[in-house]
Amino acid sequence: MNDPNRMPSASSRRTFIRNTSLGLATAAALSDVPQVHAAGGDDEIKIGLIGCGGRGTGAVIDAVGAAAKVIYPDKGYHTEDVADGAKAANKRIRVVALADMFGDRLERCQTQMGKLGFEIAPDHCFTGFDAYKQLLAVADVNYVILATPPHFRPLHLQAAIEAGKHVFMEKPAAVDAPGVRMVMAAGELAKEKGLGIAAGTQRRHDRSYRDTIARIHEGAIGDIVYGKCYWNGGQIWVINRQQGWSDMEWQLRNWNYFTWLSGDHIVEQHVHNLDIMNWVLGSHPIRAVSGLGGRQVRTGDEHGHIFDHFAVEFEYPNGVSMFSQSRQINGCKNMVEEQVVGSKGKSNCKNWIGPNTGDDWNRSERSPNAYQLEHADLIQSIREGNPINEAQAVAESTMTGIIGREACYSGQAVDWDTAMKSETHLGPVQYTLGKLQIPPVAMPGKYRFS
Repeated sequence: MNDPNRMPSASSRRTFIRNTSLGLATAAALSDVPQVHAAGGDDEIKIGLIGCGGRGTGAVIDAVGAAAKVIYPDKGYHTEDVADGAKAANKRIRVVALADMFGDRLERCQTQMGKLGFEIAPDHCFTGFDAYKQLLAVADVNYVILATPPHFRPLHLQAAIEAGKHVFMEKPAAVDAPGVRMVMAAGELAKEKGLGIAAGTQRRHDRSYRDTIARIHEGAIGDIVYGKCYWNGGQIWVINRQQGWSDMEWQLRNWNYFTWLSGDHIVEQHVHNLDIMNWVLGSHPIRAVSGLGGRQVRTGDEHGHIFDHFAVEFEYPNGVSMFSQSRQINGCKNMVEEQVVGSKGKSNCKNWIGPNTGDDWNRSERSPNAYQLEHADLIQSIREGNPINEAQAVAESTMTGIIGREACYSGQAVDWDTAMKSETHLGPVQYTLGKLQIPPVAMPGKYRFS
């Protein structure tokens, strides 16, 4: 069993971290990544992490650029010492506060931070549903990382912006339309307050994607006719229920398998590819025309009530169609990519353009670590007094996944404008560690989106 509280799971973005930034000898060797040392008028970046599982811990490592060689406990190895160069590079970036629902996850993260050279005072470590409020009240914190299950993202983002903090938030931005609207509103408030927001859609910071998509926007393949994208992969980690855990605790720990917490994997994972398509096409879709999906292989209680495969056709402005597939089933052909076809050629959006003339363009330059660049770009923009704000883009990409999910759940077309007005809020009215019923699996033809 892969435990998401250990970083990372083999199927997660943290595999990339292990094979790149964490495998380097020193942070100083990361010469491709801009070196940033301040937050606005403050000389230090002082990080507060909300959500101390594997994703949150890894995001902190990305932010500080630590070049520790980490070999994970579930592999039977140990964490080695941090290189002196990493400590020197990070002397103006500190981790000062942690918050998580559960004490065991916070303690693991606190231990990991200590091994990376960051000793976090016990009175700056908070647990429980209101831990985020306590962390945001720490005056020292000026850079907040949001890495809890996606359900909580809108609430935590709004609170962080209201508290005057710059924010890096993991993707997706929400799990339902009310949450998406809250993220958009928080983004507007951040603009008014001069605060930065970056999202974990790291392809937006990948230099290969940026160069390639810039060429597409300049007309390298003509007018786009259609697009397609895929996140077809294997099953991911599962947390089996332990004795003494309430319904709520188990769902929080096994959050990927409950729509109210994750949005289902078309939202939680496939959002990366959907974000690329929105970026390339310069818009969000106007509707999910049709969708097919189901729960064919992952049918056990430990898999909650989400689907294991989705296929959706989206319609964009000017009649452009985009075809999307996402799957989490072992033993199948894996494919994680995007492609657009235009009137004068096609592209994988990442590093290749194939004009109809046959004179292909390939980007051969090595791309820096995009997981670090998403933090570096945010911090650099803060230093320059013009903080980036990705709230609207990630909210729209999240909503793209939501209307795709609802088209598959219901078997009906879902219009963007109608869906954006939805008042359906996924999740409990109150957060308590008690009983929490699991909704039935959505049955197309019977389930209705409202």
